[in-house]
Amino acid sequence: MVDSILEGFGDPVLDVNEEEFITKRKKISPFDFANAINYTKEKLIVDETSEKEYNPFIVNRSMGFGKDTVIAGNEMNARPHLDNKLQFDFLSSVIRKSKRYSKWLKTEEENIEVVQKFFGYSFMKAKEALKLLSDVDLEQIRLYLNTSKGGKL
Repeated sequence: MVDSILEGFGDPVLDVNEEEFITKRKKISPFDFANAINYTKEKLIVDETSEKEYNPFIVNRSMGFGKDTVIAGNEMNARPHLDNKLQFDFLSSVIRKSKRYSKWLKTEEENIEVVQKFFGYSFMKAKEALKLLSDVDLEQIRLYLNTSKGGKL
């Protein structure tokens, strides 16, 4: 009797390749999280792996560049013991939906490397020399290094 019921389902599948069912997920960047908090209000933290991808330091730092988001970012910096999902949910619920364009502060590290390579200075000496060079001088040095000696920095 059992055989007659199972005959309608066809032959049983004997070999299942588990790799076929694994889906490749795109890694979520901190900038995606910041954009979701500021503008899209999309819930990006849905499971444990997406919660691990959330970097509170970078996201809170991006909140520090806006006039209306700096207080919320500072509140989360003051509470690093909270779970990542809790921090993300707090920021997305407190911050109003708006497209925010803020410039990220860049370090002088790349300029120091250019001066080091061009003049052959140590890190400290290049840092001192960087104070004397203008932006035009740095661009000319970059142009020289990119076009000479067989390649880019």
